[in-house]
Amino acid sequence: MTTVYESSIDQSITDVLAVLRTYADEVDRDARFPTESVDALRDAGLLGVGIPREFGGGGATLTDIARISRALGAECASTAMIFVMHQSQVLSIVRHGKSDAMADLQRRIVTDRILVASATTEINIGGDVRSSSCAVEYDGEQITLSRNAPVISYGEYAQIVLATARRSVDSPPSDQVLVVCEKPDVTLVKTGTWDTLGFRGTCSPGFMLDARTTTSNILGDNYGDISAQTMLPVAHVLWGSAWLGIADAAVTKARKSVQKAARKTPGTPPPSALRLAELMVVHEQLVDTVFGAAAKFEAVSESSAELGAIGFALKINNVKVTASTLVIDIVGKALQICGISGYRQDGEMSIGRHLRDAHGSAIMVSNERILGHNAQLSLVYKGK
Repeated sequence: MTTVYESSIDQSITDVLAVLRTYADEVDRDARFPTESVDALRDAGLLGVGIPREFGGGGATLTDIARISRALGAECASTAMIFVMHQSQVLSIVRHGKSDAMADLQRRIVTDRILVASATTEINIGGDVRSSSCAVEYDGEQITLSRNAPVISYGEYAQIVLATARRSVDSPPSDQVLVVCEKPDVTLVKTGTWDTLGFRGTCSPGFMLDARTTTSNILGDNYGDISAQTMLPVAHVLWGSAWLGIADAAVTKARKSVQKAARKTPGTPPPSALRLAELMVVHEQLVDTVFGAAAKFEAVSESSAELGAIGFALKINNVKVTASTLVIDIVGKALQICGISGYRQDGEMSIGRHLRDAHGSAIMVSNERILGHNAQLSLVYKGK
């Protein structure tokens, strides 16, 4: 049975998707921030969908958010990626911001329709988000931090950036905290450009970030727990759901191509029908990967022991690798089915944007780095 909440979300999504559909090609062509689409998300109240109802949010589960992300991904993958990265930060605040200041922040994210970005990578750290060279510096209750980030997706357009840093200048690189850095008390100096094959509208160049805030904007839990228990599992599930949306769009075009061919030979399925049947098998694997992982997270979401276990880390890392591998395979197969009409850039059957975005799934967050981490974990994992 569809609940009243689900129905309201479905109607909000219907309105938002029309906006994404209008601007997706322009956002991709110009590599520009999808202002109209993000404004539509704001107007629909979807930026605060994961915040508990007691703070004015939607109280959505991870599965709910994954459904939304999937729908967005089918229309504009850049907007979907912005949405899911925002949600991974918001849920980190929801689950680990245990102070009155963080409760107030959740209310403001809803009422002020705040977009939240993250700065968790750093120059000279080699992509290791669990290590920081920059540190929080204290002056009473006032704190400052400065980091050279190789990428901050949509950083220019977000009102808040969550940044990792060493707990203090005397702390080791692995003793990290997560700090809420809110504009205008944040200075971002661009250190690079963003002209990529896919996910062009995420606008993810490098920045030098300097922030001044107060100790109340340091999340209560250490970053290691935040990452293991929320940020990484949520990100992997929601990234996968956005990529599933890309796959949905490609499969839809492949199906239309086969149906068009079938109308020319009534009673005799065209050869491409078999290829479509094979494609649907792989597509279903991606559906099961994403929503199975969402259900697994929800089942153990209150158990820090299970979320922090090596076995869970391996499984959730595998979700990201599997989803990014499958979406590339699915879109490639859809292109083969669509043929020249999918290869062209100037028709409604074009697969070009989906193909370029799909490959970004394995590159923007490197599968090689994740597999390398899994290789280390597997050396000590005893299994069940």
